[in-house]
Amino acid sequence: MSKWVGGSDEPTSLWRSAPFRRFWFGNAVSSFGDQITALALPFIAVTELHATPFQAGVLTASLWAPNLLALFIGTWVDAFGRQRALLVVANVAQAAALTVVPVAFITGALTMPLLYGSALMLGLGGVLFDSAYPSFFVRLVRKDQYVSANSALSTTIGVASVGGPAVAGGLVQVLGAPFALVADAVSFVVSAVAVASARVGQASTEVSRPESYRQRLTLGVAYLSHHPILRASLLASATMNLAALAIQALLVLYATRPLGLGAAEIGIALGIGAAGGLLGAVTAVPLANRIGSGTAITLGVLLNALPFLALPIADAAHLDGFLALCVAEVVSSWAIMQFDVNNNSLRAVVTQDDMRGRVSGAYSTVNYGIRPIGAFAAGTAASVLGAGAVIGVAACVGTIAVLWLIRSPIPQVRHVADL
Repeated sequence: MSKWVGGSDEPTSLWRSAPFRRFWFGNAVSSFGDQITALALPFIAVTELHATPFQAGVLTASLWAPNLLALFIGTWVDAFGRQRALLVVANVAQAAALTVVPVAFITGALTMPLLYGSALMLGLGGVLFDSAYPSFFVRLVRKDQYVSANSALSTTIGVASVGGPAVAGGLVQVLGAPFALVADAVSFVVSAVAVASARVGQASTEVSRPESYRQRLTLGVAYLSHHPILRASLLASATMNLAALAIQALLVLYATRPLGLGAAEIGIALGIGAAGGLLGAVTAVPLANRIGSGTAITLGVLLNALPFLALPIADAAHLDGFLALCVAEVVSSWAIMQFDVNNNSLRAVVTQDDMRGRVSGAYSTVNYGIRPIGAFAAGTAASVLGAGAVIGVAACVGTIAVLWLIRSPIPQVRHVADL
């Protein structure tokens, strides 16, 4: 078993750990910045460059396409070992990717291909960060703190999701979308500094014999595909992500055009809706204690995408689009937090320590690699069927992801820490 911060087994409060507090702070700042990019990047495409539904889909796909390399990056990360340094490099690369956009706008060089390139670099930095994070996390906190730490980090993301979109909408309205991205670039720099100062113990895994890169990669894939909990978790999560990115790729476009909402209104609606995410993060631990972590995960999967049926219904029935967007985001965000907090903790517990990087990479390759497929397919289908119809189909696909869990051990998991 890996050692937690400082290498001691003496119980201490999560918040008394200086490395965790520093990491949490950097994560908090970056989470607020992410809300700006989530709105500003597609808004630049739609308003400044008059993107078509197909181009909007390609832009979202570009952001997630690097996840197709996650398996290869994760396998390399396991052998590299210095995960904290990799987290810092990832943050700096993401800051650089965003800085390119306002510079291009000022110089008159802003084009859709440039936006695609910026999104690719931003996504690549995210893959590197996500691949290095699992091994870093299990040395940042103790095993009995996994759920609490994930809840704390998710709560912070929830708070950012509540306040961030409104701030993002205001910044886009006042500064213009290209210049609003500077704030997120700064947030990545802050995160890099925070991570660099969060010192944790080194990995203490033992390898019986040297393995080649190809052997490590193959073993990681086999471990994931044969593990009943990890396999079911991946299949459910990947199906959710396929639907989520189909919806996300068209959300700003659909809210702007058929529903007639402006940047400030979309930002406010997302901020109000994200209160569900904050509530979900806060209630994830007590709910899991009451009904079981596995049941909470299953409930999260069941309700993750279904609420977005409200958007095409609102358009067809001439209902309030602003209200529909708020309701969809509230319920969906709450459900996703039930899934994320408990599922991330479950994965951390059941994954063998020397497999974390490569298993995380393999997991992300499928889980996030399917996102550009969902985004690209949504943009293509929307050109023929219309954005509303595609959002409706995606909402149904996301809901049936729960079928992957029915015959797995996950619904029977009561307490993650007992595994």
